[in-house]
Amino acid sequence: MPELLLRRARRLAHGIDAVLWILRIILILVLIRALWRLLRGVLEGAGYLRTSAPAPRGLKLVRDPVCGVFVSPAQALAARAAGETAYFCSEKCRKEWEER
Repeated sequence: MPELLLRRARRLAHGIDAVLWILRIILILVLIRALWRLLRGVLEGAGYLRTSAPAPRGLKLVRDPVCGVFVSPAQALAARAAGETAYFCSEKCRKEWEER
């Protein structure tokens, strides 16, 4: 009986050791990946490496003449008057501007 318990305890200890080794390997891989990303970021920031994609261009915004909110012309409501286009954040602002 004690031999059987001793064998089970050894198997359990061996299984726990295997799990601990797997966890250590995973931790080491995560640390290597983090250090690699850090090093790559430092080198890109210092100008030693080029980024694969060009830097994104800024989005042109225009100001709503009624409330002053900045809006994207592609998504804003528009109205033309005297050869000039005005962009609005809402239908309410556009109606108020047209009533002037």
